[in-house]
Amino acid sequence: MIRICAINEYQEILYNLPLEELNRENIKWFWVDLCEPQEQEIQILSDHFGFHPLAIEDCLDDFNQRPKIDFYPDYQFLVVHALEREIPQSIQLDMFVNEKFIVTFHKEPISEVEYNWDRLGESLSRIKGPFFLVHTLIDKMVDEYFPHVYRIEEELNTIEDNTENESIGELMEQLFDLRAELSKLRRTILPMRDLLYRIIHSERLESIMEQHLYFHDVHDHLLKLVEMIESHRDFSSDIRDSYLSLNSNNMNRTMMTLTVITTIFMPLTFIAGVYGMNFEHMPELHWRHGYFLVLAVMSGIGVYMYLFFVKKGWLRLGKKRSEPRR
Repeated sequence: MIRICAINEYQEILYNLPLEELNRENIKWFWVDLCEPQEQEIQILSDHFGFHPLAIEDCLDDFNQRPKIDFYPDYQFLVVHALEREIPQSIQLDMFVNEKFIVTFHKEPISEVEYNWDRLGESLSRIKGPFFLVHTLIDKMVDEYFPHVYRIEEELNTIEDNTENESIGELMEQLFDLRAELSKLRRTILPMRDLLYRIIHSERLESIMEQHLYFHDVHDHLLKLVEMIESHRDFSSDIRDSYLSLNSNNMNRTMMTLTVITTIFMPLTFIAGVYGMNFEHMPELHWRHGYFLVLAVMSGIGVYMYLFFVKKGWLRLGKKRSEPRR
C-alpha cells in the first residue's frame, strides 16, 4: 500500500495526490509512505525517485539492517527500529529524507507511523518539514521502548520476591527468558543510541540545526534506556547467582543428610551382615538373649552416631528458604 500526503504553501494537507503532482511549485514538502508494498509499488523507489540501489537493497533485505544513516548527494537514508507492542521484536523502518520530502518504507505496519500519519494535521504547526517529522517518528519509537524495559524490571522484582513460592527451576526459567528479552532490547537500543549520536554530531546535517535540541533529547532518552538495561542485566545476574548458590546449598544439605544416614547404617549393616552368615560355630547364635543384645548394641550405635553428628553440626538443618534475600 502506498499513501501520499503533501503540504502546500498555505500549510494545508493534500492527500492522495498523484506522484507527478508532487513537484508542483505550491507543494512545500510531502510524505510518501510505503507499507507492505507490492512489487510495482517498490519500483517507485528507483523509477520515480531514483534512489540508490544499495539503499533500496537495504529496504528489501529479509534481515533487519543495523540502525544507521547514509549520506547521498540529494538525500539521506536512515534505518531505524521500532518494537512490537507485545514482545521486544524489532521492526525496520527505512526513511529517505531531504528538505523537500520524506519517503518511509516498512514491510509491516508500524504503530508509530500510523500514529503520526493520523495526527499529522493536529501537529502540523510543530512539524515544519521532513526532518521535524523524522524526529517525531524516532521520538515516538523511543518512547515505546520504555514500557518493555519497565515491564522487565517489574518481572525481575517479582522473581526476586517470589511471593508465590515457585520452585527454583521455574524461577530460573523465567529469569533466563527475561535475560533473552534484555539481549533483544540491547541489540535494538544500543545501535539506535549510536545513530542519534551520529545525527546530532554530524556536520553534514545542517538542515537539522533548528531541531538539534529535539534530537539531543531523544539521545538522552536512549542513554537512560541503555543504563536501565545494563542495570537490569546486572540485577538479573545477581538473582541468578543467588538462586544458583541457594540451589547448590540445598543440594549440599541434602547430600550431607544422606551421607550421615548412610554413615549411621554402615556399622549396623556390618553387624547384620556378620550375624547373617550361616556358619555353625558362632557362639552368639545360641545365646538366649543374643538377639535382643544385638538389637540393643545396634540401637546404641545408631543413637550415639546421631548425637555425634548433631554435635558436629552436620544435621543442623535450618529453615529452608526458596528465595534469596537481598
